[in-house]
Amino acid sequence: MLEKKTTEYERAVLIGVINKDQNEAKVTEYLDELEFLTFTAGGEVTQRFTQRMEVPNPKTLIGSGKMEEVEQYVKENDIGSVIFDDELSPAQQRNIEKQLRCKIIDRTSLILDIFAQRAQTSYARTQVELAQYEYLLPRLTGLWTHLERQKGGIGMRGPGETEIETDRRIVRDRITLLKKKLTKIDRQMETQRGNRGALVRVALVGYTNVGKSTLMNVVSKSEVFAENKLFATLDTTVRKVVIGNLPFLLSDTVGFIRKLPTQLVESFKSTLDEVREADLLLHVVDISHPQFEEHIASVNKILDEIKSADKKTIMVFNKIDQYKPETIDEDDLVTERTAAHFTIEDWKKTWFSKIGDRALFISALNKENLDEFRKRVYDEVRDIHVTRFPYNNFLYPEHLDFQ
Repeated sequence: MLEKKTTEYERAVLIGVINKDQNEAKVTEYLDELEFLTFTAGGEVTQRFTQRMEVPNPKTLIGSGKMEEVEQYVKENDIGSVIFDDELSPAQQRNIEKQLRCKIIDRTSLILDIFAQRAQTSYARTQVELAQYEYLLPRLTGLWTHLERQKGGIGMRGPGETEIETDRRIVRDRITLLKKKLTKIDRQMETQRGNRGALVRVALVGYTNVGKSTLMNVVSKSEVFAENKLFATLDTTVRKVVIGNLPFLLSDTVGFIRKLPTQLVESFKSTLDEVREADLLLHVVDISHPQFEEHIASVNKILDEIKSADKKTIMVFNKIDQYKPETIDEDDLVTERTAAHFTIEDWKKTWFSKIGDRALFISALNKENLDEFRKRVYDEVRDIHVTRFPYNNFLYPEHLDFQ
């Protein structure tokens, strides 16, 4: 009888720094997200370390005393990876590796590793490989001398040792080759987008793991991969959707995240062209997440970077079925009421009121309020279509019954 194979997770520890830009609560929140990233990459977090530092140590980011504490824990607990929430300089990474003698990973390399796992198409794999090489180039010196001790796992899905152990010239040549390959594919994709005709384009955007792919599946009746992990979707999926009698193109794009590596923003610029060229953005938000307001700000920041912040946008607050505000006992006169205690109705009376009818509240998973969602999208797409083609606006009535 065959034994059931169980998933083996690599043991990892997380390290965060508290400073003037990141207070303790913020660092805890970032480490929560970093732990989810680690789980997505195939790791199990066994311990967290934080240190308050106004100025980071230029040699090891954290202080020598904290480094010794981490070193002791790594030795005693068979730790495979030490993961820093902040990006390490090449020198810091080398110094820490010498002392801890295990894999040293920062948030950027962890995200790149997840992207390497998730890339399915040749285009996505090329984009990720380019980002990995650009990240690795300044880190080549001394980086590969210890690889014989490493047996894969988190952070080791990058370009192989044999391709980059020779010298920097080979890596630069590879980067040049990948950029040429992407330029060629970009032209092909631009032609594809041009061949889609005059259909209105709608793009789903939002933080990673907010339910964009689930919503895409429900609306387009397609089977886009959706999973409760970060970056479940890398490749942009475009589907022709018809609501009422009105056709349009709906695209599901890669999720955004705080501290998104600049290498990925650059290498995925063509994927983000789906956002740039969209007529309407559906900004999907996981309202059940305690930090959903910060997620909105992070997405808006990236939209601003790709010059898409001013596009017509509908805010789609998803996962209302999972939203559970904290409660306060009626007899409790001490606890201060905060946003954590707001009901959805309370939220609607805050800055949400400025959005007006551009805010929708749905559950894509349970298909709650989807009729309202369809009607709102229909109205917006119709307005865009009528403006673009005023001669055939009689084809699309102003009001349809979506019940």
